Amino acid sequence: MIDASDDELVARVALGDEAACRLLVDRHLTRMLALARRMLGSHADAEEVAQEVFLRVWTHASRWEPGRAQFSTWLHRVATNLCLDRLRRHTTDDIDSIPEPQSDGPTPLEELERQDLARRVDLALQGLPARQRAAVTLTHYQGLSNIEAAEILNVSVEAVESLLGRARRQLRVALATERDEWLRKTVEYGQ
Repeated sequence: MIDASDDELVARVALGDEAACRLLVDRHLTRMLALARRMLGSHADAEEVAQEVFLRVWTHASRWEPGRAQFSTWLHRVATNLCLDRLRRHTTDDIDSIPEPQSDGPTPLEELERQDLARRVDLALQGLPARQRAAVTLTHYQGLSNIEAAEILNVSVEAVESLLGRARRQLRVALATERDEWLRKTVEYGQ
């Protein structure tokens, strides 16, 4: 069963096969968590979204039409829509404060700098409008093509490119402003 395609596994899930569902979760959970974490800025919220995504796999497997779309594209669409729904309901900007696991490679100072940069990028990403954030997350962090992101967001490829262009401009401004503020404080306190 490990070599079975996603479509074959979904067909088995439709028949109530829990092992097939577990295998789909094993294959796709990490990417769903990453997508939701980037969009929502909260590990706890990301876990809830991922649970909901796979609950929908279990409950809607009988409706799956193989060949209509890739299963992973459908999962991304469900996860993105759930994130967008949460963002519309919750306007707070909670940032996940759980630190990233440390690697053996970089020094502690390099790791702190990397974490600071990641935090600044995450904060800037959280400042984007929801659809721009979704486009950046799907294409940059999830590694999907503009065509796949357009399908997931239910917009044209041109609309995705426009969302990405606006998002990149806003991220550049937000990160440049934050860097300028950091430099000003460094000079001010350094003297």
